[in-house]
Amino acid sequence: MSIPHLFRCPISLDLFIDPVTLCTGQTYDRCSIQKWLEDGNLTCPVTMQPLHDTTLVPNHTLRHLIEQWILKGPDPNHQLKQPGTGRNSGPTGDMELSLTTLKCLLQSKSATSDAKIDVLKKVRSLSIESDVGRACLIQLGFFPLLLELIFQSPNAFLLCNQELLELSLECLLTLSPSSHLDSLDEVLTRDHNFASLVLFLGRGNAKIKISLCHLLETIAMSESTEALIIKIGQSPRVMQSLVSILDTKTDLLVSDACVRAINGLCHPMVNRENAIKEGVMHSLVQFLLNTSNAKNASPKALAAVDWLLELEIGKKNIAKLRDNNLIKVLVKHIFMVSSENEGSEYAASILLTMCRDSSWARGKAVHAGVVTQLLFLIQSQCNSRAKTKARALLMLLRSKCRRCDQKM
Repeated sequence: MSIPHLFRCPISLDLFIDPVTLCTGQTYDRCSIQKWLEDGNLTCPVTMQPLHDTTLVPNHTLRHLIEQWILKGPDPNHQLKQPGTGRNSGPTGDMELSLTTLKCLLQSKSATSDAKIDVLKKVRSLSIESDVGRACLIQLGFFPLLLELIFQSPNAFLLCNQELLELSLECLLTLSPSSHLDSLDEVLTRDHNFASLVLFLGRGNAKIKISLCHLLETIAMSESTEALIIKIGQSPRVMQSLVSILDTKTDLLVSDACVRAINGLCHPMVNRENAIKEGVMHSLVQFLLNTSNAKNASPKALAAVDWLLELEIGKKNIAKLRDNNLIKVLVKHIFMVSSENEGSEYAASILLTMCRDSSWARGKAVHAGVVTQLLFLIQSQCNSRAKTKARALLMLLRSKCRRCDQKM
């Protein structure tokens, strides 16, 4: 929605986040005017009058009007009212539609679950429908507040109010969690909060599990949270919960989110042995067998399997499966005309590992048409790593075939 002229800082031209007024009567966003003053300027940016006093006075009236405008949305018939002038004016009426009030309701221990659910629906709507609303919610500290609500409330209370937990997680994910990794790290490294994460993964509904998996995926994408992702990946209960989600096969969206989380957890080498011990390899293979459509999380599953095969225990684990259908799925993923072939590199790499030590795997791969698939891949616009793996697999198959011919 278009920002009214009066709601823009004269310096940054962005929406006021923390409006403050100078002695000249001009209002600016706090961070913008502070930078102006810190640069040695002692004049008002708009009027150029000398500043005899650099005190910054919060402009509560303007802030209230902005919050009211954000909460009402882009309604051309909506008339902004000055605080204290409406029929609801008074101790609570002025702040009835204030972001600050929404925040206080979420923090309140006396507010009912229904009241908090209503607030969360409003927060979700603001964050999704408006970049301005999302920025204000972030600036006002809603992200750490939601983290506290999710992980520091009594577990029994949240499990009995799964809609509240579900909405809290949805709101959290709309507020740029990748920009709040420090907060996530601080909260989830505490044992009590970590236990809540494990509990919700195991006993939450489908939407809760999807949101938690997305959160794990976000955490795993940054090097700054490596210690946290190692702690999560080393937890048998977390891996067991994720394996259980995959094995249940009740919802493809849940399974996809789960695979993405597992992929992130398996990226650090130190987590891979625990993942294999808890049955991740078998569950990923079953996922690939049941959902061979490349549009889902199959490339992520292929990547995780490939990483697990870097360990000897991983190679032994997949060798025990001896599944003809797995070979067919891997061959199919090497080159798919209707897809971007994101998983080609990993499918070729997995087959290379399997075929190196198994004549059974080589025979099944050739019978499934792997040579043609590899030639298509090499001629395609795939990345250089995928082509390198494809050539290596072709050379291996050619070499093994020659040896067989010589023996005959």
